[in-house]
This record gives sequence, structure tokens and C-alpha cells, in this order.
Amino acid sequence: MMHDYLPMSRTDMNIRGWKQCDFIYVTGDAYVDHPSFGHAIISRLLEAHGYKVGIISQPDWKDRASIQVLGEPRLGFLVSGGNMDSMVNHYSVSKKRRQQDAYTPGGVMGKRPDYAVTVYCNLIRSAYKKAPVIIGGIEASLRRLAHYDYWSDRLKHSILIDSQADLISYGMGEKSIVEIADALNSGIDIKDITFIDGTVYKTDSLESVYDAQILPSFDKMKADKQEYAKSYYIQYNNTDPFIGKRLVEPYKDNLFVVQNPPAKPLSMEEMDEVYALPYMRNYHPSYEELGGVPAIREIKFSLISNRGCFGACSFCALTFHQGRIIQARSHNSLLDEAKLLTEEPDFKGYIHDVGGPTADFRSPACDKQMTKGACPNRQCLFPEPCKNLKADHTDYIELLRKLRSLPKVKKVFIRSGIRFDYVLADPGKKFLKELCQYHVSGQLKVAPEHVSDKVLSKMGKPQNQVYRQFVKEYKDMNGRLGMKQYLVPYLMSSHPGSGLSEAVELAEYLRDLGYMPEQVQDFYPTPSTISTCMYYTGYDPRTMEKVYVPVNPHEKAMQRALIQYRNPKNYELVSEALRLAGRTDLIGFDKKCLIRPKAGTPGGYSDHKAGKNPGSGKRGAASETKDRREQKKKTIRNVHKKAGKK
Repeated sequence: MMHDYLPMSRTDMNIRGWKQCDFIYVTGDAYVDHPSFGHAIISRLLEAHGYKVGIISQPDWKDRASIQVLGEPRLGFLVSGGNMDSMVNHYSVSKKRRQQDAYTPGGVMGKRPDYAVTVYCNLIRSAYKKAPVIIGGIEASLRRLAHYDYWSDRLKHSILIDSQADLISYGMGEKSIVEIADALNSGIDIKDITFIDGTVYKTDSLESVYDAQILPSFDKMKADKQEYAKSYYIQYNNTDPFIGKRLVEPYKDNLFVVQNPPAKPLSMEEMDEVYALPYMRNYHPSYEELGGVPAIREIKFSLISNRGCFGACSFCALTFHQGRIIQARSHNSLLDEAKLLTEEPDFKGYIHDVGGPTADFRSPACDKQMTKGACPNRQCLFPEPCKNLKADHTDYIELLRKLRSLPKVKKVFIRSGIRFDYVLADPGKKFLKELCQYHVSGQLKVAPEHVSDKVLSKMGKPQNQVYRQFVKEYKDMNGRLGMKQYLVPYLMSSHPGSGLSEAVELAEYLRDLGYMPEQVQDFYPTPSTISTCMYYTGYDPRTMEKVYVPVNPHEKAMQRALIQYRNPKNYELVSEALRLAGRTDLIGFDKKCLIRPKAGTPGGYSDHKAGKNPGSGKRGAASETKDRREQKKKTIRNVHKKAGKK
């Protein structure tokens, strides 16, 4: 096996002695041969199973010839939009076009189309009518059944229908893609590959589908948002590989989309094998003259230690994509990769991260999950930790100690995020000391997301008192260690359930904290999350209770502005929000006020400067003169003070 980048041209194929690829992987990202990129894992895994895989990266979707550069594959095309949904990649939550694409050489925007998977598949179909097309990655996985599309503001079909693809490999895809490849290689027609876990297919008959749960039809969901909410929650409760059922979504004209149960999680040995594949660990050298691929900077010196998340935040799609069962790599696997990092010429001694979706999850939440699956109707951490939860950081602590003892390693950071409620739930209480003493770079980023318990309950996050307890323990621990380290909270505005009163509550918390975030994340309705379902339908699919949803752009702007109330640019929005929320008590000169009154209003700046308080006359004028004299003296003192310093 040649240890080099996979072919991207006919010349590359000739060097390898190939006349035809078995599979051609079409991706919306630049070709980065690193295990943080889905196209690298899937292509290298297929290579390890004896298949010849070529890469077409960011083809020109306006030119059919761009999809023909490697010819027609023997077994089929694999298509992915990239590491991000192409619409999230292109647009901010306000639907403004982003300026840069970190997954494109030079960070250039516009090298992939909107709805990339669908466009690429239609491009393939225009050139190769009968070639099997299998789609995967985050974009296909989260759009595998009917879904709300924020950018077009409508319910859309399963991506399988609009893309004209034959099959979806959803989730992480390692197990299903090998089974698909072997089935095609054995001569089975793509239309007959209906039996593989972790796949979705189309059919015009349910005669052979005997054990499925029938979802509401697309037409029913389109006509009634409650039907979509009910359907979504059925899907959500069937994301577990041990108890998940086969699901059928009916469309018109005897067309059905069938989702097979999820593929089983990888064992530790299987995870180790995936990350030991012969990656080049960098972007393709042809991108060097274009400035390289910016995304590599964040992951080049980081280690992926796990997959899955039993935190199950409502606004996160991980449950739908990777599932709730934690899959972890062994210490030896991670140490071997860390040693490779230390041999890189630009390694400075710092491992930037050791984690995954949640850094401190290293094993399933409880013993039964690996044999009986995750509970369908209850969460592991929400609304409070389950009594069966195994909150134990012992293995993670041991791993971190081994990594930081490696030669050439100066510091091992944790940046992918910890679950503070999981840290508090650990009866050992050893991890917080280890974290503060060795793995924080002055600031620790955590994600309380909000302070209103009403909003937190919709987010699937712990109550605010839990975060406050963590803040106290973090501060106390740093005090005992004699270290000055701070918490940086991630906060979200305009999440379903948040009205102006809840947004004001968050602003008051920040006032008392003396902290104003530089950036605020407005809730982004991405495909296939509980929060997106609430945003679209106005119902919480877990309870079918109505939920207040801030959808008006102006209200969303006010909620966002309240979090950054100190920014002068936000004054008008904050003032309006406080009036609408009935909280004008927060407009004034008291230290508890968020903003001062505007000049020209009763009690405003100009009135106070002029001494125009109710009942004032000549006394007001005298007061004005006195104020001006004091201000002038203060200004002169400041000037002399600065001059003295210089």
C-alpha cells in the first residue's frame, strides 16, 4: 500500500497503476487527510479493506466535466457536503453570507454550492445516469428524513428524494460503508441494499418491511406542525442502536423512505483501528500555494478521544448524528498519536485539546448502555443526574497524566468543553483540581448557555444553581492552588422559551458578574434538533406543550443586545427591550441599572447636566455651573496625571 495522498487526478491514478477507482469520494471540503475530516476516515477505511478510492474535492458544480476528472467508478460515488452542513458553512444565523470558509484553501468563500450534497448528486446524475450514489456526512445524516430547513423556512423532503441518491449512510458511517462496499462488490444491485443498519433507502413497496413504525406522511406534517413535532420525537427516541426501530416516512405516489436502525457503536479496538489508519495528517500539498486550509490549525495538534454525548442538549444534533453512547479510544492509541504530533516540525510543545463532543466523557453513562442501549424516555444528566450515572473521571485523569509526561510535551489543554454538572456529580472530586492545576490556559470555557431555569429546561441544561455551584468550586479551587484563572461562559440568546423578561434576567446576571461577552451566539435552528423542532412548530416535542418562540428578527436583536448592554451601539435596542419588558427600573443612574436615560428625556443626560430636576430653577443653573467647574478640574487633573506618567 502506497503511503501517500489518495488520487485526485488521472496522473495520481497512473502513478498507482490504477485504470479505474472502485469508489470516488466527492466532498465539499478541501482534501485534508486527517482523522478530524470525515472524508479522510471513510476513504482510508475503504482503502484498508482493499478498495481503490479517489477524491474529487470541491468540484465546480456548474461544470459537468469537473465530476468526470477520475472517470466513472467501478462501484459507486460517495458524496458529502463536508464537515459542516453547507448552509451553516455559508450563512450566519441572520442569514448573512459569511466571508470565509475555513475548510477551503486560503479560506475562500464560495467554492461549494448551497445544499452541496443535493447539487453534487444531481451533477453526478447528469454525467453518470446509473452509477450508484451513496451520501453521508453531517448534511445528509441530519436531513435523512423530512426536516425543517431554516434557510428556506419550510419543511423539506428527505434529502434522499431531492438529491436523487440511492442510499444514505447516516451517523459516523464506518460500519455501514464497509458493508455497503462489500455488498456492491459481491454484485448486489444498489436498489437491493435495504438490509444494512445505519442506512436509509427509498422504496415503492413495503411488502418486505414487516417490522417498521410508520411515521406521519410528509403531506400530513406539512399541513400540521404538530404532526411534524410528533414525528420528530419518534425519530429522536429511535437513535439508539440497541432499541431503535425501523422507521418509514410515506410520500406521494407509493414512495416510502425507510430508515434502518442505527449501526452499532464501535468498540474501543475498532476506534483504535480507525485512528491508526495511514493518514498523511495534513491538507493536500497542492493547496500550499493557495495559503493552505485554515481548519487544520485548530485540529493539527489536538486529539479526538471519544464520540457521542449523553448530555443531549436540545440545540445540539449530536444525539441524532453520533448517538448518546460514548465510544472511546484506548490510552495506547492516543499516546501513539500524541507521539506523532511531537515529531511534527512545527510542534511547540502544546497539545491543544484532548476530547470530543464533551471532553470529560470517557465511557458510557451506565453499565447497561452497551447491551441494552440508552433509555428512550429519560436523560442521563437532565433535569438532574440519573441515579445510575457513573460519574467518574479516573480514566480521563490517568490519560491526561500520561500525555503530559511525554517527552517534548510542555502542556496539555482541554478546549473542547467539559460538562460542569458531570464534574460536580463525580463523588471523587479529583478532576477539578487536576483540571485547574494542569489543563487550563488562564481561561476555562464552559457552556451554561443561560441563567433562566425556564429557558434552561427547554435547552436540556441543568438549573442555574448548578452552574453557580461550579463557579464557586472553580474559584475556590484556583484560590487554594494560588492561581488566577477565569471562567468564560458561553451564552445563547433567543432560544425557544426565552422572552424579553428572561433575556433581561440574563443581562442582570452579567451585570452582577461584571462581565460582558465579546461574542453572543443567537440560537441557530439547524436541521434535526429538538430546539429546531420547537422553533418551527411552537411545541416542545417531548411534552407537546406550547413554547414561546422568538422568531421576529427585531426581538432577536433586542435579546442579543441585552447580553451586550454595555456596548453603546446597542443602546436603542436595550432601551426598547427594557420598556417592552416593563423594566424601566433598569434605566437610570443607580449601580443596578443597565443603561442611563437618553439625553433629552426626563431625567436624561442633558437634564442632569443642566440640573433640570423637578422643581429646579436658579438652583439648577447654579448646579450646572458647579458641575462644569468640577468636570473641568477633573479633566485638568487627568491630563497632568497622564503627562506625569509619560
